[in-house]
Amino acid sequence: PLNGYLLPFDCHSLTPSTPLHLSHPFCPPPASTDDDVDLEQLVNEMNSSMESVYSTQADTALLLNNGHVHATHNHQHLHHHVHAAVCVSLCRCLQEEHQLRPASLPAIPNPFPELCSPAGSPVLSPIQSSDNHIVKVWSEDGAGKVVEIPADMTARDVCQLLVYKSHCLDDNAWTLVEHHPILGLERCLEDHELVVQVQASMSSDSKFLFRKNYAKYEFFRNPLNFFPEQMVAWCQESDGSIPQSQLLQNFLNSSSCPEIQGYLYMKEPGRKSWKKLYMFLRRSGLYYSTKGTSKEPRHLQLLSDLEDSNIFTIITGRKLHNAPTDYQFCIKPSKVRSDCKELKMLCAEDEQSRTCWMTAFRLLKYGIVLYQSYNIPQQRKSNLSPFSAPVRSVSENSLVAMDFSGRTGRVIDNPVEAQSAALEEGQTWRKRSQRMNVLGSPSPLHPFLPQHRTQVWFHGRIMREEAHKMIIQQGQVDGLFLLRDSQSNPKAFVLTLCHHQKIKHFQILPCEEDGQVFFSLDDGATKFTDLIHLVEFYQLNRGVLPCKLKHPCTAVAL
Repeated sequence: PLNGYLLPFDCHSLTPSTPLHLSHPFCPPPASTDDDVDLEQLVNEMNSSMESVYSTQADTALLLNNGHVHATHNHQHLHHHVHAAVCVSLCRCLQEEHQLRPASLPAIPNPFPELCSPAGSPVLSPIQSSDNHIVKVWSEDGAGKVVEIPADMTARDVCQLLVYKSHCLDDNAWTLVEHHPILGLERCLEDHELVVQVQASMSSDSKFLFRKNYAKYEFFRNPLNFFPEQMVAWCQESDGSIPQSQLLQNFLNSSSCPEIQGYLYMKEPGRKSWKKLYMFLRRSGLYYSTKGTSKEPRHLQLLSDLEDSNIFTIITGRKLHNAPTDYQFCIKPSKVRSDCKELKMLCAEDEQSRTCWMTAFRLLKYGIVLYQSYNIPQQRKSNLSPFSAPVRSVSENSLVAMDFSGRTGRVIDNPVEAQSAALEEGQTWRKRSQRMNVLGSPSPLHPFLPQHRTQVWFHGRIMREEAHKMIIQQGQVDGLFLLRDSQSNPKAFVLTLCHHQKIKHFQILPCEEDGQVFFSLDDGATKFTDLIHLVEFYQLNRGVLPCKLKHPCTAVAL
């Protein structure tokens, strides 16, 4: 088309003096027939015909300017060259169009481009594997859960995600544990650590465990229990006692830093023997004195730095390493995966000194970051996390007291009436449960008590050593407890309680009175109809125990 008109084109009128360029970059030349044009020949003769086209156009413009439409002997020649120019322009347009868009897409604009482009579609876009990483986390019962997390996800966020998926109560005590079974080491990840980065430094046999640790930030609440005055250097230099706030402030302050000192056993490299040395823990690293308790720089030898190392608890026991005590720990460089020669094996005199060394190591390495992580749960009360679990208090706040004694139910608006109704309902439930226990039991001394076996603090028939291990793993804080079946007396139970970083055991004996079975911790002075009532009482009252029951030792199944 030219100016809205369709010019006639006669292929048979073409002569060598009037060549035509008609080619397409995507179409091969058609087969030569009597009625077809030899396109290859026309392409080759295109350059020789351009000058004649321009001269003919100039002649046409001259005739039009003079106001005469003159039919000369060049009329047929001009007609053919106009056709050639039109075809050349058409071929150039087609070539540009094919270069700008693929041949598979339609020529009309697509009103929904995101449906045809997977990269821009939120549904069809593929998952970017480079940004997500696969992490497998194991629970206490040996089950594992695979989660896909981004590279910038912290240990706290992963714990929140697992709490949400496992429908367990979030009390800010859950943590990820870096476990090395071959080396016999494990440590709790800090909340701010990147899980993917830690996984990259682990060996193939290592794994993450999902476990509670109540002692993660306990030193912020009771710092004097974690830092004895004889182990803090500047406490001995001061005359009077120091406040707790000043002790922690010096730990968190970057300019001033307290120094931890004391005796430690160190395993000699390449040997099974241990050597007792006087050591100093500073912000720059862990040092030991080559001459008694001297602090002179010429007598101090650097054992390990804090920047590129982490502190682990040794879980293999004292017999494997021939350790002098049971309170072992280890300093492991971050770059070391499975080489035992690079590990700095240490051993403390008691549990309190080991806890002091390990806690001071964390504080001196991370400083104010630990305090910020400790304050995050308080800040999250106003801003809910995207992985916040449905905690029990939220559901209880949505409940209202109802009275169904009449024909229709009514809402109890008076809080005093609501409380009395709740107490009455609780007493009715306890009487009903007692009657069911007596009727369902084969004998009075073997009551059928299925309620306590569903509680998180009851662990059934576990050994004494396993109870010790669980208490130590979940942090030796005051009030951490569990209940288990007694090994010596099949009719009794045992309460395992932690107090002042020591684990104590209390036997719960059954006693019969007027044909009914009760349970007591104090030889019948205080009796309870079942273990749930016993635990609830000692959670509110200390009684004969050294402290109240505060933290149940639980094991979650992922």
